[in-house]
Amino acid sequence: MKYQQILEAIRALPEQDRKKIIDELTGGTIKHDYISTRREKLLNRQVGCPHCKSLKFYRYGHDKGCSRFMCKDCKRTFTEFTGTWVSGLHKKELVNDYLDLMDQQKSLDKIKVALKINKKTAFDWRHKILSSLVGAKTEDFEGIVESDETFFRYSQKGNKKLQDKGRKRGSGYSKRGSPKDKVAVIVTADRKGSMDLSVASIGGIDRHDIENAIGYRISKDAIICSDGSTSYKSFASENELQLVVLRADLKQFVKQKIYHIQNVNSLHNNLKKWIDSTFWGVSTKYLQNYLYWFKLQQICKKSTCAIQDIVNDSLEDLYARYHFRHINDRYQRLIATLI
Repeated sequence: MKYQQILEAIRALPEQDRKKIIDELTGGTIKHDYISTRREKLLNRQVGCPHCKSLKFYRYGHDKGCSRFMCKDCKRTFTEFTGTWVSGLHKKELVNDYLDLMDQQKSLDKIKVALKINKKTAFDWRHKILSSLVGAKTEDFEGIVESDETFFRYSQKGNKKLQDKGRKRGSGYSKRGSPKDKVAVIVTADRKGSMDLSVASIGGIDRHDIENAIGYRISKDAIICSDGSTSYKSFASENELQLVVLRADLKQFVKQKIYHIQNVNSLHNNLKKWIDSTFWGVSTKYLQNYLYWFKLQQICKKSTCAIQDIVNDSLEDLYARYHFRHINDRYQRLIATLI
């Protein structure tokens, strides 16, 4: 292929792909502009007005450095970030650098120093982004579906007013524990790559917890593989689903060479290693946000730019600020499961 043909082929690519090629050729000296994809989608009419979804809008100047638009149908103005987690942020010029550091999984202290921002700002930006992933990659489960629960110790990390006596890091505790010591996380995955990780309750789970987590996403012809928990039996019976029970205590790990929960067990192990080694544990209040992050990392791990894919998904949520403001409400509903 001649030079001119290569040049024309590159010019025909989307802007984001052209930037990736430049980045590769220059050894990564070109900074990414992750959040510009929202503006590109608006200009290409791939997304509509955030107020009425209409595609009939035109450019209407700028607002604090952001492109501004006027909708012809609802007569309202909006910017490229209206409704997204970027809306309302001060120092937007630091967002792309912040996303690079987040992709490298740098601690909040290191981000604070690198960007010269307050640690609380770094913390809030992280959870504004993660809160906006609530609806990302929520495809239905089909075929053979593996589902099982795992447990995390209840944590009040970061809370200045502890409800219980603090525990020194590294000190031992009973693995069995009492119900209030454990937070149940339901992990579900099918063989085509759909995945869900949901904080279900404090203590053991029941049929309603499974229903709330994945009930609306299970197709009627799916086959669920799980352990011998009566909760899954009740859930499968209620929804008229086929259930394959695998009991580790009876050394039932695989049935008919295709039914197992090894993929979900692997996710359990990887999730716990990631939480413990990267963050040294996380607060129960924010655990669900980290589950969103982990899920997207798993789904996008073969991507050439996983953080760009995650950012693209986060910018699709036009209720991001609402989800961020209601993190505490979600937490209060969780601790109410103890009552």
